[in-house]
Amino acid sequence: MVTKQSKNEIRGRIHERIRRRLRGTSERPRLAIFRSLAHTYAQVIDDSKGVTVAAASTAGTKGGGNVAAAKRIGEEVARKAMEKGIKRVVFDRGGYLYHGRVKALADAAREAGLEF
Repeated sequence: MVTKQSKNEIRGRIHERIRRRLRGTSERPRLAIFRSLAHTYAQVIDDSKGVTVAAASTAGTKGGGNVAAAKRIGEEVARKAMEKGIKRVVFDRGGYLYHGRVKALADAAREAGLEF
């Protein structure tokens, strides 16, 4: 009998496939997104050094799992990256569809000045 894979296992496989192609450098780090049912997280990562340059999340705030909160996180992570002198990033959607919270975060980060 064939066992059904969970959505998270499927997303993990997609994410591994994406990560084989994406690498963040010090000139152009990776903007990685993770979303749980309750919160949205974003990090700007320099993979060559293995360092998180800037991060933002809705953890610790009320109402973190919606599109409006994702927009705030996109603006916040872009502002923090710009303060560190980072203007260009590689976007890592984390295996999620480019829709809803992921799209809102990406659009807000672009509007705040990040290029990808």
